[in-house]
This record gives sequence, C-alpha cells and structure tokens, in this order.
Amino acid sequence: AFTSARRIFLERLLICNRSIGRFLSDNLIIKFYEYFPGLPDLIPDPYYIQAASYIQRVQMYTLRCAAEENCLSSSAYNSRVRDLDYRVLLRFPQRVKNQGTADFLPVKPHHQWEWHSCHQHYHSMDAFSNYDLLDAPTGRKVAEGHKASFCLEDTSCDPGVRRRYACTAHTQGLGPGCYDTYHANIDCQWIDITDVSPGDYILKVTVNPGFQVQESDFSNNVVRCDIRYTGSYVQAYNCRITG
Repeated sequence: AFTSARRIFLERLLICNRSIGRFLSDNLIIKFYEYFPGLPDLIPDPYYIQAASYIQRVQMYTLRCAAEENCLSSSAYNSRVRDLDYRVLLRFPQRVKNQGTADFLPVKPHHQWEWHSCHQHYHSMDAFSNYDLLDAPTGRKVAEGHKASFCLEDTSCDPGVRRRYACTAHTQGLGPGCYDTYHANIDCQWIDITDVSPGDYILKVTVNPGFQVQESDFSNNVVRCDIRYTGSYVQAYNCRITG
C-alpha cells in the first residue's frame, strides 16, 4: 500500500503521462512505481522560526547539560566562567516536514546511536541541523553555530497519516507527511550570542547538513531569517527558504 504522499505523487505522474499522450500505459507506470522506493524530502518551516524567536539571559549553572552537548560558544568553557555568570541565547523553534515519498532514516544503525544521560534520550544523527548567525552585510559567521543532533520522531502528521516513529532506542525517523518539531524552550534550540554586538544579522538554519541522508531535493533545506538584535531583544523577519 502506498502512503498518502506516494499516492498523490503517483496520481500526478499518471496525469502527466496522460497529458503528453500516454507514452506508457497506466499499469506499467503503477508496476514500476511499486518497485521504486522513493526518497524523503525535508523542508524546514520558515514561518515557524519567525513567529517565536526571542532572547533569553540564562545563568551557567542551568546550562550544564547543554554545555556537555557543546551547545554554547567557546567562551562559555573558559576556566574563569562561573556558575552565576550569564549567557545570552537567541532562541527559536524549528519544525521540519518530510514532504517526500519515503522515510527519512538515520544513517547510523541504532546500536551506534549516542545516549545522552542529561537529556535521557538517544541521538541518532551527529548533525540533524546546523545553526549559524551571519553578519548581514558580509555573510561572515559571527556566532559559533553548532550542530544540533536531536532524536528524530514523528511529532505530528498530516490528516490521515499515522505517526510511526518516536524518540526511542530502536525506532527513530521521520515519515512522509509528518513533522519533527522542536519548541524554542528546549535545550540547545538556540545560538549562544553572548559575544555578539547589537546589529543586523542573518540566522541560517540548515537541515540534513552535509547531505548525510539522500533526498529527492536538497534545494529546500536552508532557511534564512533577517535578524535585528538590539542587545536586549531580537526581531526575526523575512524568513524564507533558500538554496
């Protein structure tokens, strides 16, 4: 049985074939498609990021788990930094949809997934997303972005699509028609901008960086948002999908 996403794609393929004069019979196309595995296609939601980005000042003692996962800039690991010192975090949510025709699955087999005791879950990918802050005029990286290696799951799905993957030791992935959602208040869903001056910047979010997992389309894996940072608050605007 086809998933709803594969069924829609097949219907479009049949319509296209008919529109050009039925070069192939419908039965032949269907038979071929039954053996064609398809590919996933991840696309991040730019409006989700734009709607809920904010600045938070947090003391170091509350960031111990995040520090273990290298989610802070290098200055946070200086021996002179104390537990009561503050870090400034640019927080933002992320929602990624698999709009392809096959499951997005980790490259690593599950026995190689990394257990994170602080957060009590397995990370199935070394880098599911990259987060970077760029200087708007020059494109130069101004904040040390980090690789976010969360556990993959079907947080929610389109109507009629069943959730099949959860954040467990054995079943991680993102099914067609489903979303993996990260709210802005979870650990490491940020860029540490403690050392960044007020100004205009670009937030760059890349999913499946390095193309570790094959997709049908890599041109929609990056979101860029214009960022105005005043030193006390942030405005994210003009978020868009870029190549």
